Amino acid sequence: MSKPRVFSGVQPTGNLHLGNYLGAIRNWVKLQDGHECIYCVVDMHAITVWQDPADLARATREVAASLIAAGIDPKGSILFNQSKVPAHAETAWIFNCVARMGWLNRMTQFKEKAGKDRENVSVGLFAYPNLMAADILVYKATHVPVGEDQKQHLELARDIALKFNHDFGIEHFPPPEPLILGEATRVMSLRDGTKKMSKSDASDQSRINLTDSPDDIEQKIRRAKTDPDALPETVEGLETRPEAKNLFTIHAALGDESVADVVAAFAGKQFSEFKKAMTERAVDKLSPLTSEMRRLLADPGYIDQVLKDGGERANAIAAPILAETKRIVGFI
Repeated sequence: MSKPRVFSGVQPTGNLHLGNYLGAIRNWVKLQDGHECIYCVVDMHAITVWQDPADLARATREVAASLIAAGIDPKGSILFNQSKVPAHAETAWIFNCVARMGWLNRMTQFKEKAGKDRENVSVGLFAYPNLMAADILVYKATHVPVGEDQKQHLELARDIALKFNHDFGIEHFPPPEPLILGEATRVMSLRDGTKKMSKSDASDQSRINLTDSPDDIEQKIRRAKTDPDALPETVEGLETRPEAKNLFTIHAALGDESVADVVAAFAGKQFSEFKKAMTERAVDKLSPLTSEMRRLLADPGYIDQVLKDGGERANAIAAPILAETKRIVGFI
């Protein structure tokens, strides 16, 4: 019996941070056991907003290095950058002609990213959910690991698959299923516990980057926003304290513990004592990853070869599926 095929992608924009690692990357590593995994650095998605070409190339290599350093096996899994495989863009155009404007108008992420300047953003930013659907369906991936902010896009991919199959009277694309990997680790900003940790936040103090040194990590945790009260005795006591809840969540996730275990260990103590323990754990977990990233980035030729090999392997899967898609559509 063949393994379920998983597809997931990450944008090469800005430094990857602790939220990316705990919320997605470490789960991707675990998925390699028992799944056929295709992992993509989505450089075509990145250019929906302006990117300096040199920065884009650097960030693409940096993301690839971080994935390998975290445990993605480029020989067992497929790791490549999206622009290596033309089938993504060709399939996306077909899907532009399958998806309906009303579907895209409902995409909340576009509304958030475009803000009040909707008339001046790129067409790509509006249509990129169709490219996201193509990313998945061009491999006939059966499962996609998703966070809360991507569920709507996966639903769109399912809608496009079902409409394509209906329009052409053929069961060609399997509607992909979300892969929910237990309780998601939702990592929030170190400066505001109500906002998600983000690469785009203007303050570097709001996040722990995967490239941060032990001194950087110590400083950011020490400065992380807290409140004046002692640490709570119960998990329920965290519900009205977003910054405390965020730090407990991060500490628990880094140690593969439950938040309840962490609450029990630090109940009634001061934040200073907790932050010292959290710093030690974060440095212990992240320093090996950061060191390996730096080693890999010192050899860009190796990273480029990994992406080239991955692109060839991805293309070997995607090209025949695209050829069949074209035949169904009527292209000769």
